[in-house]
Amino acid sequence: MNHLPQAIQTYIAAANEQDSERLASCFDADATVLDEGHLRRGRDEIAAWARDTGMRYNATIEAAGLEQTADGAHTLQATVRGQFPGSPISLKFHFVLDAHGIRSLEIKP
Repeated sequence: MNHLPQAIQTYIAAANEQDSERLASCFDADATVLDEGHLRRGRDEIAAWARDTGMRYNATIEAAGLEQTADGAHTLQATVRGQFPGSPISLKFHFVLDAHGIRSLEIKP
């Protein structure tokens, strides 16, 4: 998908390369990530989350569609493949972006 916002493109590339520091740099300094029921706040916690999930799942993200909501948020529908039961699965990545990068991300089935 060539029409993804740059921050989302960079997030996917960094996640697929398991580059936790690059992934965290896509986020604002005080951004949040909600995944698997746990909230991470700030780049250090986000980088730690990316390292942990990368080691546990060795997952890759393939974008399948993007919708922008009325409030300016973006919902990315993606296929995620990795070392986990049920792979591949379809997940929704709810991004809130601002001028500096990703403000928040929530990942849901």
